[in-house]
Amino acid sequence: MFNLKGSIVALVTPMESDGEINWGGLKDLIEWHISSNTSGLVVVGTTGESATLDVAEHVQLIERSVDIAQGRIKIIAGTGANSSKEAIYLTNSAKSAGADASLLVTPYYNKPTQEGLYQHYMLIADEVNLPQILYNVPSRTGCDLLNETVIRLVDHENIVGLKDATGDLDRLNGMANYLISESKDDFLLYSGDDPTSTQFILNGGAGTISVTANIVPKTISDICSLALDGQKDSALQLDKQLVKLNEILFVESNPIPIKWMLNRIGRITDGIRLPLTKFDSQFHAQAEDILKELNLLN
Repeated sequence: MFNLKGSIVALVTPMESDGEINWGGLKDLIEWHISSNTSGLVVVGTTGESATLDVAEHVQLIERSVDIAQGRIKIIAGTGANSSKEAIYLTNSAKSAGADASLLVTPYYNKPTQEGLYQHYMLIADEVNLPQILYNVPSRTGCDLLNETVIRLVDHENIVGLKDATGDLDRLNGMANYLISESKDDFLLYSGDDPTSTQFILNGGAGTISVTANIVPKTISDICSLALDGQKDSALQLDKQLVKLNEILFVESNPIPIKWMLNRIGRITDGIRLPLTKFDSQFHAQAEDILKELNLLN
């Protein structure tokens, strides 16, 4: 049974200045997260710039990540697409590579109905025997996966969880209450919204799939452990230290700020792919001040 809880990093894809993938940088990041007690990694998700990678690169990133991890950390492969056929191909590729699970964002741009979403996810789950996490981020996809549709999907043995990036804690509460009432404690709820993730876990979430954890992995891991252990005050107190960081990481489209900050502290090279561009210089001084406050920059 898939039962991953805690801090899951939505991993960036390190790139050279010309946009080519930095494979050595990928290994360094994975090793860092293993040593920081991160519970799992999502590779080739939104933060990993999946939208600008071709299919061969997408699959290769999954394969390389699994190979580097060697079972020491869970690897969740981003395999969502706005074509059900492509999503099945990518999810099958993730299974063949040895990924522990897949993360399937709602189809973007074509704006399917709730029935279309239900059929899309059921088809993938029927076709590929791999744990699958639904991913709802309507601010980026133009498509909202409603709780009512999730409820129709939870009984499929391959659909094991939901990443909710709406930041709407009422939605979580509604979903959590349903799962409790139906004794479905094996369906996992993950936050995809860093500013509200600690409260999300305290309200019944299993963990967070985090952008912020790219840069402060040990802190996010500690927060998750405290929250899962019911130590509310300690978790919230630690979370307060990250308010400014959470804010600046989303002043421009993710992963623009996080990649700049990781480069600034020497963790990755400075590449990013068009149509994403380098972090606007107007934010640099503010970002550096935050890094200094967190003792990440001397």
